[in-house]
Amino acid sequence: MRYLPLGRTDIRVSEICLGTMTFGEQNTEAEAFEQLDYALDQGINFIDTAELYPVPPRGETQGLTETYIGNWLAERKVRDKVILASKVVGAADWVPHIRNDQAKLDRSNIQKALNESLKRLKTDYLDLYQLHWPDRETNYFGKLGYEPPAEDKSVPLLETLQALDEQVKAGKIRHVGLSNETPWGTMTMLKLAEQQGLPRMVSIQNPYSLLNRTFEIGLAEVAMREDCGLLAYSPLGFGVLSGKYLNGARPAGARVTLFSRFDRYSNPEADKATADYVAIAHRHDLDPAQMALAWVNSRPFLTANIIGATTMEQLKANIASAEMHLSTEVMAEIEAAHQRQPNPSP
Repeated sequence: MRYLPLGRTDIRVSEICLGTMTFGEQNTEAEAFEQLDYALDQGINFIDTAELYPVPPRGETQGLTETYIGNWLAERKVRDKVILASKVVGAADWVPHIRNDQAKLDRSNIQKALNESLKRLKTDYLDLYQLHWPDRETNYFGKLGYEPPAEDKSVPLLETLQALDEQVKAGKIRHVGLSNETPWGTMTMLKLAEQQGLPRMVSIQNPYSLLNRTFEIGLAEVAMREDCGLLAYSPLGFGVLSGKYLNGARPAGARVTLFSRFDRYSNPEADKATADYVAIAHRHDLDPAQMALAWVNSRPFLTANIIGATTMEQLKANIASAEMHLSTEVMAEIEAAHQRQPNPSP
């Protein structure tokens, strides 16, 4: 397992990060403990969660993921062995169950969200606290064609940074990061931090996979020049890149089977691209999912690849991708497939 620097901090995180958004929905607490135990035993020291989780988000289950992790940390007494990351919800009308539909990235919301996360996680600090998505109206979660809002009611970025700074000074947060952010938002946050002496963003958690390489267009350069590396989520496109959904297949218990809303990686163009990548893997006697993960692991702007699993078999295979090194021939074939069908699931 490789360990990479988290921004310009002295923290080094495992190249594979354990994503946990299935805990409390598709995975029971006992299954969550099993995954966490195995991940830690395999050298993973980085765990990512969010106040929103599990997914899909529901008022009835919100917070269960953090609760399971907190119970594990308390029972195993391993808080000092993990880099723990969570996130705060920004303004959005699709999560009305969080803070009575008043969630914003302002001082009161950040303070309340953080304190509640710490309580569920049974810890008094987080190593990384991330803004789950921008408070302002902009392009994220696959939205294209930017149009400025008629009236901007978002919390100013400076105010959000100042609120985070309070929590850093209080000792509740070690470092801060972004998620689902744009090049403009990232650079503005970095500039404000430098100008105002506020906490510097150390990472950006955005989608990145063979089906969505849009991070490369503007953010890859930012990540490398500014040491604000990518925490890649959905590296398998909701499991699509494993090939298990090809030809209309819907395996029992699988995420796309259970939740029809997860269709971002299931359009006809994505199906064609997936078939291409799966064929490349088979030609070279590789597991398609491991190949897709190993390719993400090879990116120079990567800080960590966030994997998720609902079964131990999937988890073991995903973690093993850290040991896979793709040949020059495989990499060339992957690039050729991308050129034929670029970014089918932005």
